[in-house]
Amino acid sequence: MAKFEVPEGWTAQAYRFALDPSPSQVRAFRSHAGAARKAYNTMLALVRAVMGQRQAERSYGIAEEDLTPVLNWSLAGLRREWNRRKDDVAPWWAENSKESYNTGLDALARGLDAWSKSRKGERAGAAAGFPNFKPARSRRSVRFTTGTIRVEAGRHHVTLPRVGRIRVHESTRKLARRIEAGTARILSATLAEDSSGRWHVAFQVIVRRTAAAPAHVGAGVPAVGADAGVKADSLLVIAAPGGREIRRVPAPKSLTAAQARLRALQRRAARQHGPWNPETRTRQPPSKRWAQTNRRIGRVHARAAAVRRDVLHKETTALAQRHQVITVETLNASGMRSAGGARKRGLNRALADASLAEVRRMLTYKCPWYGSRLVQAGRFYPSSKLCSACGRRKPSLTLADRTYNCDHCGVRTDRDLNAAINLARLGEPHLGEHGPAGSGPVAGRGATRETEPARAGDAGGRETSTPHQRPLGKTGTASPQGEAA
Repeated sequence: MAKFEVPEGWTAQAYRFALDPSPSQVRAFRSHAGAARKAYNTMLALVRAVMGQRQAERSYGIAEEDLTPVLNWSLAGLRREWNRRKDDVAPWWAENSKESYNTGLDALARGLDAWSKSRKGERAGAAAGFPNFKPARSRRSVRFTTGTIRVEAGRHHVTLPRVGRIRVHESTRKLARRIEAGTARILSATLAEDSSGRWHVAFQVIVRRTAAAPAHVGAGVPAVGADAGVKADSLLVIAAPGGREIRRVPAPKSLTAAQARLRALQRRAARQHGPWNPETRTRQPPSKRWAQTNRRIGRVHARAAAVRRDVLHKETTALAQRHQVITVETLNASGMRSAGGARKRGLNRALADASLAEVRRMLTYKCPWYGSRLVQAGRFYPSSKLCSACGRRKPSLTLADRTYNCDHCGVRTDRDLNAAINLARLGEPHLGEHGPAGSGPVAGRGATRETEPARAGDAGGRETSTPHQRPLGKTGTASPQGEAA
């Protein structure tokens, strides 16, 4: 099946709403999510069994053409095999929507495809491992692509296949108005539970909208640079090419503020009857109070994430609406936290609390909405080490140096402001460029590289001669995840 293409003049967007389901509906949600996990684990066990059988047959000297036939790893192949076996492995399958089983099979097909491409060097990034079984504590979610998927006219209910009418915690008027006007169409709905136990529904929608800033938003400096940081007073420092600081956004530090509460709850959970017995080194059924404490821990984490997400959404929306060109850094956020051990634990927590990569991700899909352009500086562009006054580069600059002191011209300035000015000047030449707005070119590629770029390693695998099938037959649409981020 061909990949869905967004029509010209439309854009993909997501709307996410919190739900207020009844107890019976929560049981139905969990049943659907459990059905997805059952299909995933059942077919993964079959894939492993076939691979193990072929490996054993090779060790016996059996010819390659006489080995056990390979299993089709595409979504269509896994679905056909599941339909042949579902009456035996899941006789209760009719109690849930077919979309729940399709959700699990689609996740397995994507995982196997990523592992296969990674070990053959066809996939960029870190090596993808072979899929693992999903335990009962894994995140619950299910995606609906067919059936009755509707936002009710009353603005406070949504309807999903087999689950029925569900009350929404917040108004759905933003999406409902677009649907009624004919400028939005729902493609799918994803039902998911967060760490606090609250259920959300995210609608994947295509929206017809003009790339223009709202009339009530005043225009700002045409080109700006935005430097992201981890300090409490500078989550974002926004500056103009002339050297003027436009705005400094303080970091919410929501995870840092929740540390005292988290420590108390985690110590309480450690004293309670958990799922692991350290004396016998065996698993055991956890107590109800341990489960209650872990739900409280999840609520604390969910609130910290919501506060951080709210600040990032407001600031990135303001950037995309007010300025024509926004230049940001291309940070390897996961690589910055990948090493260091216990001595780097505080920095890693601060980097995660700042959520540096989210700024660029949000601007990537918001800039086309408002007709602005995003310019991404190259990963090795030394924005922090270049002097914004004379252009000379400082050879060494540690993370502890919060003030930039130029050894050549003697200027002293704030480190983050200096980086934001350099970024703004990097994007200034892109003012007035024609072409589609949005994620513009990656500038600053000619910068000196102090470290080698990350490369995808050689992914290993036990099945080195299995002829893999063609790519997935059903890939869906990659949503920029606007409000669902």
